[in-house]
Amino acid sequence: MIDPQDKDTRPTLEELAEYVGNPLFPRFCREIKDTYQCRETIEYSRCGLEPGWNVKFKKSGKALCTLYLREGFFTAMVVVGRKEQEAVEAALPQATGRLRAVYQQTRACNGQRWLMLDLEDQDGLYQDVLRLIQIRTGR
Repeated sequence: MIDPQDKDTRPTLEELAEYVGNPLFPRFCREIKDTYQCRETIEYSRCGLEPGWNVKFKKSGKALCTLYLREGFFTAMVVVGRKEQEAVEAALPQATGRLRAVYQQTRACNGQRWLMLDLEDQDGLYQDVLRLIQIRTGR
């Protein structure tokens, strides 16, 4: 089993999936890669709030989401910028109460909201995250 805090040993996506221990993690990664024809980047973050290995997905240099690993689930961070704000706010009435609450509780900084969404199962919040990523790509 990997140690997500061991900055000297870069894990593979498969090792990260084993650490998370939830089949939703590899499913989500596959869905993002297949839908947007992008690859993951596994990076070590020294951020004081979220140190450790994370998985980033980018398309044409634009961040789609960053995944932070937990045992049993993972957290998807999706940034809602000025360009996406109107579309996201138009989609909020159809979103889950959990997404609406996180969106309202997340303060904008420099015109961006960094939404941190915990994913444990393929429920409505999972679909909300996919919709946010779709909005970020302009689709």
